[in-house]
This record gives sequence, C-alpha cells and structure tokens, in this order.
Amino acid sequence: MTRPPPKLVLASASPRRLALLEQIGIAPDIVAASDIEERQARGEKPEDMARRLAEAKARAVASAHPGAIVLAADTVVACGRLALPKAETEDQARACLKRLSGRGHRVISGVAVIDPDGRLRYRASLTRVKFKRLSTAETAAYLASGEWRGKAGGYAIQGRAARFVSALVGSYSGVVGLPIFETANLLDGAGYPVDAKIAEVPR
Repeated sequence: MTRPPPKLVLASASPRRLALLEQIGIAPDIVAASDIEERQARGEKPEDMARRLAEAKARAVASAHPGAIVLAADTVVACGRLALPKAETEDQARACLKRLSGRGHRVISGVAVIDPDGRLRYRASLTRVKFKRLSTAETAAYLASGEWRGKAGGYAIQGRAARFVSALVGSYSGVVGLPIFETANLLDGAGYPVDAKIAEVPR
C-alpha cells in the first residue's frame, strides 16, 4: 500500500503565497501563521534578515506539527544595506516610495522548509527591480489606493505598482512573495509530490 504524502503546512497567512502555490497545483493542508517580529537587527544584512526570519517562522510552526512538511518564507525589499519596512502607515509608504523612485533595489525572498524528520532546508531568490521616477501625482494616487498596506517596501508588484517597474531581473514570483522555482525544489527535496500536483493543474 502506498503511503500518503506528509501533510503540508504553510507558515504564512499571506493570500499571495497561497495563490502562488495554487498556481502550480499545491494546496497546503494547514495554514498556520507564525508570530515573528519582522524587524531588521542592528548591522544585519537584508539577505541575512530574510534567512533568519524564514527559518524562525518555519521552526515556530513546525513545533506544533510534528511529522509534517512546513513551508515558510520572508520577503525583504532592500536599498543598499537597509531593509525597507512593511508599510503600515501612509507616512511609511510615502517614505518607501520616495526612496524607491527612479532607482534600483533588491528583493530577497527567503524560503525555509522543514521535512518530516525535522531537517531544515533553505534557499533564496534575489531579484533586481528598477522603478521609474515617480511624480507627485503618481505617488498620491498610489497612496490613495491603499494597496501598499502591509507590503514590504510599500508596494505590490502584482497590483497597481506594476506600472512603476521599468526593469526586473530575477524572480517575479519572488517579488510577489514566494519564489516558485526555489520553493518547488525545496518541497521536492523534502518528499512532497510536487510533480504529481503540477500534473493535476488544468490546462
């Protein structure tokens, strides 16, 4: 008798990450967000921050789901060594857009997977994004949309902010919040039947 695959736990409440998984036919059995403070430590590089937070989220959720595969991720928008915040106020979002206007930035999406035996694997995508120079009217319109709320760097590339992006090199899905290539490879290595799920996706 074929053993059923282990349960998949998504350690995130992000609807964007859930939608990206569904795009390749993967539906987590459980969604259990972790309560980890997402703040850059003093002297911490954005790449190190993404790894620390993704691994911390995975470990926090895995403790309550032994024997499952736990998937966690963290996305950091970085200008130089500075990780921009997840904008919660209009002032924060305005400051982010001002910093991003007319220049390039990096988006690091770290993915951590814990397998049923408790082994942790980690991979990350690094994407370079360039914004056009934003006019006062464009900034005001985007702020009025409210789309920036809760988004790293104060923007959502899958939404209205797409019109600001003049160049992108790397993983689009990583900028949205979950790099599909890296995630699929990690899940496959942890024993999750990724190929079988992809085959089930309607054409």
